[in-house]
Amino acid sequence: MFSKDTYISRRKRLSELVGSGIIVLLGNNDSPCNYPANAYKFRQDSSFLYYFGQKREGLVGVIDIDNQKEYLFGDDIDIDDIIWFGYVPSVSDLGQEVGVAHSGSMKDFCHFVEENLKKGVTIHYLPPYRDDHKILLSDLLGIHPYKQKESASVKLIKSVVKMRAVKTAEEIEEIERAMAIGYKMHTTAMRACKPGVPEFEIAGMLEGVSHSLGSQVSFQTILSMHGEIQHGYPSTRPLEAGRLMLCDAGAETLNHYCSDNTRVTPISGKFTPQQLDIYSIVEACHDLVIEKAKPGVKWLDMHLDVARMMTDMLKQVGLMKGNTEDAVQAGAHAMFFPHGLGHMMGMDVHDMEGLGQNYVGFDDEVQPSTQFGLNCLRCGRRLEPGFVMTDEPGIYFIPHLIDLWQSQGLHKDFICYDKLDAFRDFGGIRLEDDLLITESGNRVLGEQIIPYHPKDVEEFVAKSQS
Repeated sequence: MFSKDTYISRRKRLSELVGSGIIVLLGNNDSPCNYPANAYKFRQDSSFLYYFGQKREGLVGVIDIDNQKEYLFGDDIDIDDIIWFGYVPSVSDLGQEVGVAHSGSMKDFCHFVEENLKKGVTIHYLPPYRDDHKILLSDLLGIHPYKQKESASVKLIKSVVKMRAVKTAEEIEEIERAMAIGYKMHTTAMRACKPGVPEFEIAGMLEGVSHSLGSQVSFQTILSMHGEIQHGYPSTRPLEAGRLMLCDAGAETLNHYCSDNTRVTPISGKFTPQQLDIYSIVEACHDLVIEKAKPGVKWLDMHLDVARMMTDMLKQVGLMKGNTEDAVQAGAHAMFFPHGLGHMMGMDVHDMEGLGQNYVGFDDEVQPSTQFGLNCLRCGRRLEPGFVMTDEPGIYFIPHLIDLWQSQGLHKDFICYDKLDAFRDFGGIRLEDDLLITESGNRVLGEQIIPYHPKDVEEFVAKSQS
């Protein structure tokens, strides 16, 4: 938790941005896994954490803008809770810790909303993503769960995005802590990457590192020889000599800020010439972003610059042909690069994605595309100082996609289909780092950068496994 003044100033700024009405920020409840008493590990809602700081389940934060009052609502624990889980401060005490003067029970909260609805006061809420929240909002506001997302307060959404998108110095410190844990996770994976070791065994090691040093992993670990699968979760398969292991993993600190990195390791310890050809293209695209990303640059343009470089270099190795600009405009490169260049990162690894990507990553100037590949770009807007962006270009050989496009004769003027049979079992390569946009450019976050240049990767693996 940050200082009390941090949360007071955040709520004050939010009130100024929204202007009037009542802001309701729902904290999360415990979620049962396979029976009621066996819950998933609790994780508080990020926007609630950002403004109210408390990690206890069953809380609701309220800001009454017009009357300049703030409330923390929730039911105090009883002796049964204390026996099983230990003592937890009262809701009133939790409120005092973050500068909230007023508190009450959940029954009080429901009465508060009911009375203000009768007065015609606007209730601002964020799009709910949990079923228990949808039921509560349905009971309180009379809005059917299917209509709650479209009825959520656009003014509140835009205000939260405006604040959370620009990271303060203390937030960057937290992300740097996550990066340090992420470094240990990824170097652990590189050390363990040997023929015969099961994928899930290595993924388990990474989760152990994160849990022992932080709160949890920032998302479910992606670790697979099938790097062409965007969310290739670890299987029981043993790693095979001659193939590549893609590891996309991140940590979350005790204050719930994230890291997100991807690395690719040759399972035999050395890249083959074919693997090095493709790896070098991704490496160059990754480094282009570090060279060019700065305030005022549209992330959409950064993505397209990477697509042009990738197309040029794929032409050099004989996998694409034709005019580069025409190929990119047509979306032919998306055969190999079917996702966006990167996303915002902070308390959520895809920061604020639940608030609506149109509000988080786009604006009046830059709108999402419907073109295949480009439609997966999560951010296109101009960069600002304080943004934290992931830089994650990749090249993938997806047999089903290759077969589909070839059967349709799609982009045959740009894609050398006759050369792709040699890559059907290649997998995929993605390199990902996290960039802080500064006043004049950007900075790669993390005191120690996980090895990614080919020689550095091979040397690291050789030293750690000798």
